[in-house]
Amino acid sequence: TFMMELPTRQEGGDSGAVPIYSFPTLSSLADATEDELRGMGLGYRAKYIIETRDLLNKCGGNDFLLSLRTQQDAETVQEELIKFSGIGRKVADCIALFSLDSDDAIPVDVHVQHIASRDYDPTVLGEAKSLTPTIYKRVGDLFRDRFDSYPGWAHSLLFVAELPSFRGVLPADVVKEMDDWKEHEQMKKQEKKEESKKAAKTK
Repeated sequence: TFMMELPTRQEGGDSGAVPIYSFPTLSSLADATEDELRGMGLGYRAKYIIETRDLLNKCGGNDFLLSLRTQQDAETVQEELIKFSGIGRKVADCIALFSLDSDDAIPVDVHVQHIASRDYDPTVLGEAKSLTPTIYKRVGDLFRDRFDSYPGWAHSLLFVAELPSFRGVLPADVVKEMDDWKEHEQMKKQEKKEESKKAAKTK
């Protein structure tokens, strides 16, 4: 958030004795240039901000974003958001869940995929080595199918529970199950590596 506050900080805008800076509005960025934003320390992100500003204006500005809040289908919201520079599926779903009232948006990364594989469907990744769009949706559907109400927030709670800082509040049997699964996955990876090495030697 510090970087997104920079244009407002530059203008000197604050609220109260303890400065609290808002994100820049679309209008406040109207005349901004990439060089100016880079000069504020935004680095490579400056290009994304300028491109996003321009596309957002073409789409209808704030009214366009507000219209996404009334969209019932999270996948449709995701498809609209990934049109903007620097926004992939996960970031789009984060925006949809946290800012656009899309309670069934499921931000998926490798950690979320591990939760889905461990707790819901060990075959969800298949033979793929990365999160393709198809697997991304499949992982999200596992959460949506399991949690009828607010699946995005259920996903977020489960994601937070995986963080090391929360291990101390989890039941011991749950922690053991998590550790056993992680160890099992590491052993599978090691076995695959050994098999690959043997196959390479026989060629």
